[in-house]
Parts: sequence; structure tokens; C-alpha cells
Amino acid sequence: MVPTPERIALIRDSFHQLAPEQEAASQLFYQRLFEIAPDLRTLFRGEIESQGMRFMTTLGVILDHIDNAAALRPHMERLAKGHAALGVKPEHFVPMGEALVRTMEETLGDRFPPGARAAWEDAYSHIAGLMIEFSGD
Repeated sequence: MVPTPERIALIRDSFHQLAPEQEAASQLFYQRLFEIAPDLRTLFRGEIESQGMRFMTTLGVILDHIDNAAALRPHMERLAKGHAALGVKPEHFVPMGEALVRTMEETLGDRFPPGARAAWEDAYSHIAGLMIEFSGD
């Protein structure tokens, strides 16, 4: 289910606040992900540094369109198929979501407003659901 407009505003605002620290946050995301699920490291080829910035850029595009299904759908379908081809399975989305929320909390600290955790969890659940749906699993 698409997050409420209020939650979308919280998500977009906190992501915008993250912008100056995006590179460090992208590295922290993978650090947290591999702490939570070390076995996922094998799914990543190449340098994590460049992968991290691609992740943040892609997340930004998704958040720009999260409330517009027509605009979001084609992007999510391509992304899901690509991830499935790399071996990403539905169960992998749980630790990824946990790592993302922890990254946002740790990076923003006091700037992570009340209600932002629930908003990010809601949004991530929606995004992961689309990825799983479009991956063909």
C-alpha cells in the first residue's frame, strides 16, 4: 500500500536532509546490511562505493515517484528484473529494509523526526512489495 501523504512528506524531507551526507550514508547502508546478513555480500560485484551511490540515486528516483503509480511502475519493473537476475530473492528485502532504516536513523540522528521510522518502514514495505511482485517470484 502506498504510504500516506504525511508519511511521504516525512520520507522525502529526511531523504533531502541526508543529501549532504549521502556518500557516507551509502557506505553505512552496506556496512549495516553486511552486519545483518553477511551472506548477501556475495550478491554484490564490483566496488561497494559506486554501488552505494547508485543505490542512493535510485532510492531518490523511487521516492520522487512513490505516490505516482504510473510513473513508478516501469522503473520498478526494470529494477526488479535486474535484481532478480543477480540472485536477489524475496527474503533478502527484509535485511535490506532494516539496514536502510538504521542508516537513516544513525546518519540523521536528532534530525530524524518522530514518526520517520514508521514512515520509512511503510515506504520500504511498499517498495519491496513491488520489487517482489515484478521480479516474477
